[in-house]
Amino acid sequence: MKRLLQLAALFALALGLAQGEEKQVRIGVLGLFHAKEIVVSPILGEPLQCNAGAESWPVSAPMHVELQDAKLMKLAMAERPVAGPFFCDNGQGGAAELVVTLPGKISRHYSGKLEISAGPRELRIVIAMELETAVASIVAAESVPRAPIEALKAQAVAARSFLLAEQGRHGSFDFCDTTHCQFLRSPPASKTPAFQATLATRGLVLSYKDEVFAAMYSASCSGRTHTLEELGIPVRGYPYFSVTCDYCRRHPEKWVAKIESVDAANLAPTERSRLNLVRKLGWKAVPGNSYSSRTENGVVILEGVGIGHGIGLCQRGGAAMARDGASFQQILEHYYPNAEVKHY
Repeated sequence: MKRLLQLAALFALALGLAQGEEKQVRIGVLGLFHAKEIVVSPILGEPLQCNAGAESWPVSAPMHVELQDAKLMKLAMAERPVAGPFFCDNGQGGAAELVVTLPGKISRHYSGKLEISAGPRELRIVIAMELETAVASIVAAESVPRAPIEALKAQAVAARSFLLAEQGRHGSFDFCDTTHCQFLRSPPASKTPAFQATLATRGLVLSYKDEVFAAMYSASCSGRTHTLEELGIPVRGYPYFSVTCDYCRRHPEKWVAKIESVDAANLAPTERSRLNLVRKLGWKAVPGNSYSSRTENGVVILEGVGIGHGIGLCQRGGAAMARDGASFQQILEHYYPNAEVKHY
C-alpha cells in the first residue's frame, strides 16, 4: 500500500506538470510587522517584472515601496504615487523568485506572484503561490527539528488538507503566514527533507465521509489528544477523536505560567478562552490546553503539559512513531481515526 501511494503521488506530479495544472493559494505574509515600507528584490539571474495599471517595469535592482496614505504607495521607479494594488511576476504571468525585506526587521525569499496594496495604516503583502510550494514551505516551518521523513510526509498531508479545506479564511486572501493559519517561511530547496516529503505525498489529503477536512495539529500533547467538544469548538465535519500519544506520556513537555488573578478570571477550559488571553498577554501565558491551576498570593499559577491546542496530529508523537518505524499512513491513521488518506 505504501509503495502504491508513493507511485500514485509521483504519477500525479508528472501529470500535473505535463498539463500545467496546479492549484494556487493566496497567502498574506509579514502582516505581524505592520509594514509601511518594504523592499522587493529579484533573485540574481531570475526575471522579475512589476506593473500597476498600464505601467510596467522590469526590476533588476532592489525596489523600494512606501505607504504614502491609505490609498497611495510611492514606488522608486514610478513618476507619481500608485493607487490600487501593484503586482510582480516573472514577466510572463508566472511565479517569480523574489525577496521581500522589511528594513531593519526581516527579509524573506518567496516563490510566487506578489501583490502589494495600501491599507489604512500599513502595506498589505500577498503572495499567490502554487499549492505544493505552500505545502513544502509549511512543512519546513512547522515540523519539529530533525523529524524523520515519514513524520514530514504526515505533516505534508495534514498541511495540504488544511489549505484545500479552508481557503478564504481572511477574505481578501486565503491564509496568513502565522500559526493562526499555518506557519510559513521561505520555500525549501529541492534536496531538503521537507521538499522531498511534499513531493512524495503530492496530491494526498485527509478526508472524512468523502470530504477533505482542515487537519489540525499541535507541537505536543498531554499524552492524550483532545476532541473538539472538550475545548468548546463546534464540530464541523471531522469530529477529532481523542487518542493516546505514547511518546508524550513517557516524555511530557511540561510548563508553568503565572497570571494575575484579574486576567485569569476570564480563563475557561476552551480554546477560544485560551486564545483570547494569549493574544493579550503573549503565547507563553497559556502554552497549552491541559493544565491545573492554583492561587498563591493573588497570582494564579498554571502547571501544564503539551504545547498548543492538542487536537489532531501531535508533532512530537508523530516524529517518535516515525523513528520507531511507522509509515506516514500509520501516523495519520493513529492521530486521525476513521479518516482516509486519498488523492483530492
